[in-house]
Amino acid sequence: MSRNSNPYSPHTDDDRRTMLAAIGVDSVDELLTAVPANARRPKLGLPPGMSEMEVQAHLEQLAARNMKAGDGPFFIGGAIQRRYVPAAVPALAFRGEFLTAYTPYQAEVSQGTLQAVFEYQSLMAELLAMDVVNSSMYDGGSAVAEAAFMAVRATGRKRVVVGMEVDYTYRRTLRTYSRGPEVDVVEVPSAQLAASAAGAACVIVQHPDAFGTLVDVRPVADAAHAAGALCVQVTEPHACALLEPPGPLGVDIAVGEGQPLGIQMSYGGPHLGIFACREALVRQMPGRIAGQTVDVNGTRGFVNTLQTREQHIRREKATSNICTNEALAAIVAAIYVALLGPEGLRAAARAGATRAHALAARLAAIPGCEVANDGPFFDRFTLRTAMGGWALRNALLERGIQVEATAAHYVDGKRQGRDDVILQCTELTTAADVDALATAVGALARSGDAAMAR
Repeated sequence: MSRNSNPYSPHTDDDRRTMLAAIGVDSVDELLTAVPANARRPKLGLPPGMSEMEVQAHLEQLAARNMKAGDGPFFIGGAIQRRYVPAAVPALAFRGEFLTAYTPYQAEVSQGTLQAVFEYQSLMAELLAMDVVNSSMYDGGSAVAEAAFMAVRATGRKRVVVGMEVDYTYRRTLRTYSRGPEVDVVEVPSAQLAASAAGAACVIVQHPDAFGTLVDVRPVADAAHAAGALCVQVTEPHACALLEPPGPLGVDIAVGEGQPLGIQMSYGGPHLGIFACREALVRQMPGRIAGQTVDVNGTRGFVNTLQTREQHIRREKATSNICTNEALAAIVAAIYVALLGPEGLRAAARAGATRAHALAARLAAIPGCEVANDGPFFDRFTLRTAMGGWALRNALLERGIQVEATAAHYVDGKRQGRDDVILQCTELTTAADVDALATAVGALARSGDAAMAR
């Protein structure tokens, strides 16, 4: 039997010799002549390779140097939030039937996945008070960009106006998406959105905004409609449980990040892009819509009602190239929302908002500190101090308290005059967390800590 020198390849040495002979070369190296010889197997100066056990031990040592969310007081939030996930969510969502299911092209053999996706759409439509929800987008950023493109298609215009208080990662994604089709992205303060709607395909407003401030969406939507534009609202699912949802505010397209709905925080994802619109725009909606129907015998069944991607219709008429969606993430969100129900969602949202306002009151009472929001806020707010956000963030991190500095993470922070820290509270924020942060900020303010003066 011919030997196989590579345990990860099914080909034996005889197989390789036969294939090389068939194409008329003596070795694999002859296929690489376009690569300079001295670059094919460079000496990297690395030590000998470690065993699997040694690699695992080394990586565990590196991982132990990280401070994880939950290792201490944690106030980082925004689009991605640390929230309590009931044990039943992963127990149900990670069953093999859901975990191994792929895109449901053949509806007749994908009834379970299609039904779960249909339930997600129905629950999110109720939460957002919108007509139609797809399932789904990759994350909040891709949802924002796809909403802008949807408005461009619907209006025939190529100018998109977005508020500076929209999450910076969303604005970055929008700018990246817009380079190819040459969509003109204009950023203005959210307070100027209504006055900037003329000639726009859409105006994009976030409520609550990236800094936590509540925004009056109705005048923005009215101004957009008067100018022949669409209104896109970036929202948060827990906020919709207590605040008026996008539908009654006159919004045409509602988008956001669904990670807070039972999806664990993880560097890089997976995330869940929420995308909803009014029924009149459904033909321009990207992604997939699962629908409910009955067969010839009257038995309920589920189908792919709409899937306007380039693989299924003529390329030039496709609304998007969104392909494998975050179906498992959508199923997780559906299970989470169904388990909590309206009262549970409201309770979680109310807990975060209550704790955020209590924390803000304590911090505002410390000399040299002020809440820097332009108006009322929900469960997230900005804290301004004399020493600046980045220095305060580092000083708190040394004390095991994690906060987000806008100067560090919001690329437009300094241009907008914001060098603050952003503090997010959820139902997992404890009284001890609040005490620790307030005590640390007070002590740093009194001592004029050198770290804060830098």
